Amino acid sequence: MAASPAKTASAVLAPPRPDRPCVTELRLSAFAGHRRAAFPLGPLTVLAGPSGCGKTSALRAYEALARLGGGAELGTVFPDPAACVPERARPDAQRRRGFRIGCTADGPEGPVRLDVAVQAEPELRVVGERLSVDGLVLLQTALRDPGRRAVQAAWYTAGPSPVTRGPLPDDRLGTALVPLRVAGKTDGQRRVLAAAEQMLVALRSVFACDPRPGRMREPVPTGTGRLLAGCDNLADVLWRTRPACARRHARFVAAVRAGCTGPVADVLAEPVVGGVVRGLLDRGDGVRTGLARLGYGELRYVALVLVLLTGSGVLEADAAGEPPGPLRTLTVLADGLDRGLDARQRAQLLALATEMCERGDIRLVGSVPDASWAAGAEGVTVVHLEP
Repeated sequence: MAASPAKTASAVLAPPRPDRPCVTELRLSAFAGHRRAAFPLGPLTVLAGPSGCGKTSALRAYEALARLGGGAELGTVFPDPAACVPERARPDAQRRRGFRIGCTADGPEGPVRLDVAVQAEPELRVVGERLSVDGLVLLQTALRDPGRRAVQAAWYTAGPSPVTRGPLPDDRLGTALVPLRVAGKTDGQRRVLAAAEQMLVALRSVFACDPRPGRMREPVPTGTGRLLAGCDNLADVLWRTRPACARRHARFVAAVRAGCTGPVADVLAEPVVGGVVRGLLDRGDGVRTGLARLGYGELRYVALVLVLLTGSGVLEADAAGEPPGPLRTLTVLADGLDRGLDARQRAQLLALATEMCERGDIRLVGSVPDASWAAGAEGVTVVHLEP
């Protein structure tokens, strides 16, 4: 049967769904200095604003959702939960205070919303959670009995009973536990599983990165070769990855050459006394410059370039929680993205980030005090935060 003109036009105008799940909005309903805040997130997003406007806390909330999506316990994700409570929040009659965060993950199932309410005082616990699609609540939890370490959960069934109810722990994200509790026997249950999987795939591949040049200058012991969040072990990563892929390493060297002072023929690591390795720039004329001699901005630039070009296989992440490669998009969270960088380095990093994000393998959310150097660039979403 031929489609009606109205349906045909709708199908043509409807934007295609992303084939790889990704977080497209971060919501901070009540978190630290944020209230009723929602931030759109594109493939390359820059959060801009003066000190104290909440850029760092927004990235912290995103990372927290990612860790919860990976199955982490609430106490490890929020070691100082009181700091997440809005400053002017007043306790209720039971002396309870808390915070609320959430996000939207787009993908084959359409935009899936996740909203989480956390009680920070007097005890840290999840007191409410909602997973929904197009206004349909697929999973909902609520704290019914404060004396029990559990929340009452209800998930969509669309069978003889519209929902199925059962207890879930109050120290973990219910969405991360759904695959263990929902059988998938009805269309409704399968829809719950599909929405939860999309949200979890979007959240789990997150790498929060803040290079610390002071530590990058020191020789480091060889280890797993997986880059730490502070990039302290950059020399160890170079030691292990340089021979692994000549093409990718050549691209890395070219990017380093474009952002560092002086000639750069290679970037490598060499063993030194004591069973440790140190990073070097080969100047191509017999001279090798140790990373200890590089400037603060040069080291941060080198580290960020390495993150963008290596991908999740070389970053310190929970490999057991990573979704299959074809479905995964690595999201890099970079607080102070341009800290210490000069104009040339910023331009080179922006060009590389734009290219990598356009491919779909990488997404980047960074914070900067002033985004004038990135505003107007194709593919860049700039979100201005006010103090």
